[in-house]
Amino acid sequence: MYQEQLLFICSRNQWRSPTAANLFAASERYTAKSAGTSDRARIKITPGLINWADRIFVMEKRHAAILQQKYPDLIANKLVVVLHISDDYQYMDPELIEILESRLAEHLTLEDV
Repeated sequence: MYQEQLLFICSRNQWRSPTAANLFAASERYTAKSAGTSDRARIKITPGLINWADRIFVMEKRHAAILQQKYPDLIANKLVVVLHISDDYQYMDPELIEILESRLAEHLTLEDV
């Protein structure tokens, strides 16, 4: 069975995007990775990661703008969804998980997550 590939992007790839990717660690439907837009990101966004992803979720509008600026051709045929989650949470913060699940439910099937 094919697993849809999800890429989650925040700024420094410390809290929001790794938390989002971790939600799908045991999923049979999805596989997920995370990256950051900052030069100080733990894992930096690369053309390879963008090409790998079937869908891209960014935490803030500015992350989508950075992708559009740096990789316009690579994201031209990709769905990029802005989740509107500010940088106010720690890794695996229960409130962050609740917000992620709520916002992702509009775009993904979450029964097996």
